[in-house]
Amino acid sequence: MAVMLSEVDDALVEAGASEAKARAAAEQVASHHGRLLRLEVMAALTLTLVVAVFVMVVNLSIRPA
Repeated sequence: MAVMLSEVDDALVEAGASEAKARAAAEQVASHHGRLLRLEVMAALTLTLVVAVFVMVVNLSIRPA
């Protein structure tokens, strides 16, 4: 069974959706949330690598010969 956001499920049921449709929609929301978190982590790692390369280039360019 996929991960589900219970708050989304409860809100959809309260809004009038059937239990099955609310559960499926909540699972989809949780899936997209997980993908977004992975993208945020990848972006942070990419930024860290770019900064590290920039620091190395600056360090090499100002170091006395």
